[in-house]
Amino acid sequence: MTDDSRELGVELGELGDELESAEYPLSEDELFERYGDVTIEVSGDESTLEELIGPLNEEEYRDYGEIEAAIMNMVSDEAIGRKNYSDRTPPAAGEQRQEEGAPDQDDQQGQESF
Repeated sequence: MTDDSRELGVELGELGDELESAEYPLSEDELFERYGDVTIEVSGDESTLEELIGPLNEEEYRDYGEIEAAIMNMVSDEAIGRKNYSDRTPPAAGEQRQEEGAPDQDDQQGQESF
């Protein structure tokens, strides 16, 4: 298992190594036949590869990067850890920052950040 098998709260473990060395392209059927039952740890929870990316209904994966991107796109936002966390600077005088886990957190799209 490589040292970088954990990314953004997702633990691929040996599956990451196996997928990196697999021969591509892989159809979705081939992918799930070989690796569909393999468990992926996401922030303490576990899902199989098929449970996680099956809803995408992709016909084919051309390389490992496509599978990795599919996994990262399908994990819940809990995999990223603390929302709105920054270890940089506290808010400046008069600056309004949204609190962690605020109910309207998703309504911030499209706003400029500094």
